[in-house]
Amino acid sequence: MTQTNNPLHGVTLEQIVTALVMHYGWPKLAEQIDINCFKKDPSVKSSLKFLRRTPWAREKVEALFISNKLYSKVN
Repeated sequence: MTQTNNPLHGVTLEQIVTALVMHYGWPKLAEQIDINCFKKDPSVKSSLKFLRRTPWAREKVEALFISNKLYSKVN
């Protein structure tokens, strides 16, 4: 199976979170996706730890990343 049509192929979770923070900022990102790691003392490191352990939250973050076509800015 090829990943050529998958916009997340080759993009790390850290790149996704960083791109979303650069695009929205932490406060607006917390409004878009209501999770505490974006609200209380947010950091990329703490967000990555939470998102790696929480599949539903990771799916929301990836969906927001794709819906804003931020992958074209990462690669």
